[in-house]
Amino acid sequence: MRTIPRMIVINGRLTIDPARRADFVAACVAMQQASRAEEPCLHYVFTADLEHDDVFHIAEKWSSDEGLKTHFGLAHMAAFQKAIAGVVKGIDVTRYEIASEGPVR
Repeated sequence: MRTIPRMIVINGRLTIDPARRADFVAACVAMQQASRAEEPCLHYVFTADLEHDDVFHIAEKWSSDEGLKTHFGLAHMAAFQKAIAGVVKGIDVTRYEIASEGPVR
C-alpha cells in the first residue's frame, strides 16, 4: 500500500472596508509573492469576489503542517497583518488536511 503524504489546504473569506480596497490588494499581492517563494507552499492566492467589492477569498495549499506553522512566524506574515489591520472587517478561514487529490471529472 502506498502512503500518500498529507497536504494542508486553507480556504477562507475576508470582508474588507471597501474604502481601503487598494491598500488591501497591495498587501495581498506582496503576501502572495512572498508566500509562493516558501518551499512548502504549493499554492497561494487571493481572489476578489465577483459579486461583492468588499469580499475576497484566499486559497492555500501546503506540503506540510510544519511549513504552514513556519509561515505564520515569518516577517512577511507580520508585515501583512500590520498592513491589513483596520482594513479587514470579517474573516472566516478553514483548514483541511487531505490525503489525496486529483482532477475533477
